[in-house]
Amino acid sequence: MAKKITHEVEAEIFDYSELSADEKALVEEAKGMLDHAYAPYSNFHVGAAVLLESGAMVKGSNQENAAYPSGLCAERVAIFSAGANYPKEKVKMIAIVAKPREGKDYVMASSCGNCRQAMMEYESKQGEPIDLLFVRPNNEILKTTVGDLLPFGFDSKSLNG
Repeated sequence: MAKKITHEVEAEIFDYSELSADEKALVEEAKGMLDHAYAPYSNFHVGAAVLLESGAMVKGSNQENAAYPSGLCAERVAIFSAGANYPKEKVKMIAIVAKPREGKDYVMASSCGNCRQAMMEYESKQGEPIDLLFVRPNNEILKTTVGDLLPFGFDSKSLNG
């Protein structure tokens, strides 16, 4: 007989003005990356910024390619860059901002499956949650964690059976 399980996901919505100084700075870095997006095919610009435990910030933007699967999302550009350049540092938080190139307001763009899995790898590796800040319309911020974004995630423990 099948058992039903429930997994609760926790998220909070804040006004930008309610964020801490570190959170605001991270969001502003992610917003600044929108202009660095290479999105000639989708015209959808995404910026991301990663805050490391040292206070360093690593940024990324989406980078498209005519061979569609060859591009990278902003989240993976930023987190892979952090991993390559700061391999021993823990990731505290990631801010993600998106809007159409000609758009006037931000849109809530939840990370794709590949990005969720990549972020899960770093959360699993460091053994601590990574906070996520998604900028929504009207400067609202949705705050959650990677684990809540990918509730049945696959990580290194899964490989050991």
